[in-house]
Amino acid sequence: MDGTRRADIKPGLQVSVVLKKDQQSGKLTEGVVRDILTKSPAHTHGIKVRLQSGEIGRVKVIHHS
Repeated sequence: MDGTRRADIKPGLQVSVVLKKDQQSGKLTEGVVRDILTKSPAHTHGIKVRLQSGEIGRVKVIHHS
């Protein structure tokens, strides 16, 4: 599942995001969702979230436990 639909993302989920500084390289950062920042129901580049670490990025991969 990719991270383009807001309905698929909930606080507490383990995800991989691309941080703003890593958009050129596409490097993924793993973390746990703290807040969902995108208001629209979908976003082509991924839903923007704040991780528990405080980092902000767009969700690329949702990990299933």
